[in-house]
This record gives sequence, C-alpha cells and structure tokens, in this order.
Amino acid sequence: MIFRQLFDSVSGTYSYLLASRAGGEAMILDPVLERVDRYCQLMRELDLKLVKAVDTHLHADHVTGLGELRDRTHCITIMGEETKADVVSMRVSDGDKVTIEGITLDVMYTPGHTDDSYSYLMGDRVFTGDTLLIRGTGRTDFQNGSARAQYESIFNRLLKLPEETFVFPAHDYKGDTVSTIGEEKRHNPRLQVRSVDEYVELMNNLKLPNPKMMDVAVPANIRVGLHQEELTKQGLAFAAADAIKTLGRPDILLVDLRETSERLKHGTLPGALHAPYPSIDDNLKPGGMLREVATATGRRVVFFCAYGERSAMAVNAAKEAGLTNAAHIAGGIDAWKKAGGPVQTG
Repeated sequence: MIFRQLFDSVSGTYSYLLASRAGGEAMILDPVLERVDRYCQLMRELDLKLVKAVDTHLHADHVTGLGELRDRTHCITIMGEETKADVVSMRVSDGDKVTIEGITLDVMYTPGHTDDSYSYLMGDRVFTGDTLLIRGTGRTDFQNGSARAQYESIFNRLLKLPEETFVFPAHDYKGDTVSTIGEEKRHNPRLQVRSVDEYVELMNNLKLPNPKMMDVAVPANIRVGLHQEELTKQGLAFAAADAIKTLGRPDILLVDLRETSERLKHGTLPGALHAPYPSIDDNLKPGGMLREVATATGRRVVFFCAYGERSAMAVNAAKEAGLTNAAHIAGGIDAWKKAGGPVQTG
C-alpha cells in the first residue's frame, strides 16, 4: 500500500494520500489549498490517479484543497452529510464506506469539535480529523461544537477501537506524527477525566484564541462547490422540475453516476442506466458503453448524481469526447426529490 503523511507547516495540518498500488486509484484526506501543487507532483511521481478527496470536517484554520483538486483532477469531493459546505460530490453518514481500488474506509460520525466532524477507519489505523489529537482533543467552542458530544465520540466510539490501532490526526503542533488508541487512553491529559461533566468543564475553560485564518477559511470552505451556472446558460442543464417531465421520453437516456451504495441508500430514477462516475472517461471514449449507446440510438444523454457536481463534470467530459449535446440534472437526485420526482427503492 502507498501511504503518505503530508504536512502543512503554516496551519499544522496533516493530509494523507492513500493508494493500494502504484499506477492505481488514490484518495487524499484533508488537503490544504496551498499544497495542491505538491500533491499533484507527488501523484505524478507515484503514477497515481486521484479519485476521491475527503475533508473530515469544515476547517477553520486553512482553506481546503477540495475544490482545486476537483478542478485539476476531476476527483469526487466527499464530506459528512451535516456539512455546511454548499456542494460536495458525495455526502456520507455513520456506517457508510468510502472506497477506491483496493482500499475501504469505514465512516464514523464523531461530532464535538464541529457538528460535521467525521473519523475514517482503515484496518489498523484511524484518521481522527480534529476529534482526537495526539495528547489532545479538538476545541469545541465554535462551529456548533459540543464538549458533551465530543466526549461521546471519543470515549464511546474511538476509544472502543483496539488499543493497537494507529491514530492519525488532521493536526499536530508539537511535531508528533502518529499515536495509538492505547497511548491516548493512558497519556492524553484531556482523557484522564472521571465523567462527561468533568470533560465538559475542562473544555469550556480552555480560553483559546480563534484560529488566525478563521474569518477567511470558514467562508471559503463553505463555498467549495463547482459552479454549474455556465451549463445552464449553454442549455446543457435541466432544472429538476423540467427533468421530471422527460421521464419515459424515448429520446432521453438518463445516466446515474453515483456509486452502488448511494443508489441502495437513496434510490434511483426509473429507467436510468448505471455508469459510476470514476469510469466516465472509459465510457465516453470510442468503443465505450455510453458513447456507443448514444451513437447507436441517437438518444440525448442526461447525467445525474447526488447534488449535480459529478454530473456537471461528466457533461464537460462528454463535450471534450465529442458528445456535445449531453446534459445533466442540476442539483442531482437531491433536487429531483425536492421537486417531487418519483424514486425507485429496493
């Protein structure tokens, strides 16, 4: 496995690059905007294709690299379903799995530092974001933080993991790079409390200054979504209400870009063809399934996904591949449901 822990010294942020093999798919956790050039260089050197970029929560101390990586690599952006970010490609919740070739992360909802804080478990290691730090815990005094919720997340979720589980946090300010669950149980001073009330009292009296970048980072990180207005101007986007009216039309081919797990959880649209987004380039090249179907039938390809981000990128990919009339459903199946469109489940 390829595993790289990357450090941004300005914000004290750790980002993690994961892949199962050289030449394969890659995922990055908690990327920093100013380090995107370095990430891209490293992926070229290791012959990796970035497929997914994950933020463990809405950061207040640096601007995320999610949007820039999406624009450069056409990767899927991922955050928890509670996030205030305007649009990410995929939103996950507790118990979900985030997968790429050869690697699976188990999704754990661990609120407290913020209300959208998640941890990701991968075999012998857990990426704890700002929930559990090395010999510390993330502050709980802004972004709907809650010391009581964090106590539950740490003591009743993270500390229940095997003691030998490696802990890889999103930040460290002392130079430590890794710990274990057992070490933190024994040596983390904030975890030597006798009750949740004692922990709440401790966290409520830290009196920390706000992060220097907070007023810049939080607004920037909320507006990370891909701007889809240009496709609407070009006539390549259907509003959900208009898309509903196309159901059953023989000249329209609906294409679902979401992963199987999303389809099972949220349902799909009647008659839609399933072609997961990571395979879009193969599907659109000569001989690819979508290109062949569109060419043979003359039907207009209309992509959809969860929130419109992947489908907007797919329309652009289709244009580059020569399918100039492809379109998408703006706002994805989320907007479709809100407009009262029918959804198939099971």
